[in-house]
Amino acid sequence: MEFIQNNILTIAIAVISGVMLVWPSFRHGGKAINPTEATLLINREDAQVIDVRDAREYSAGHLPGARNIPLADLAARAGELEALKDKPLILVCASGVRSGQACAQLQKLGFTRVNNLDGGVHAWEKAGLPIKRGARKK
Repeated sequence: MEFIQNNILTIAIAVISGVMLVWPSFRHGGKAINPTEATLLINREDAQVIDVRDAREYSAGHLPGARNIPLADLAARAGELEALKDKPLILVCASGVRSGQACAQLQKLGFTRVNNLDGGVHAWEKAGLPIKRGARKK
């Protein structure tokens, strides 16, 4: 007990650090996949890519074939994806945070195969994969 009292600050820092490491896995839905896994899903299982960034971000650069449905509109536009409920979806944003939130929303609506591109468009570009620029695909 004396050890704990003498080292309470160190113990508190260790506990907080541990919680911060585990926290991201609790707040996102879907399976986190890397760009290579995403490419395999697209090529082998015809996965649909959904970019949840706003139109301006999407136009600045997005994955080829990605459909743009901003996170703010996802719940209202989920019906557009109804035919894809049991097919693989890859949700993408700039870094993977918003797409994780989108994965959780779609899972609550019954989508069974949602995947979150870990690191988002930034990870895709860093992997040297192609980016398309320009108009939005609805």
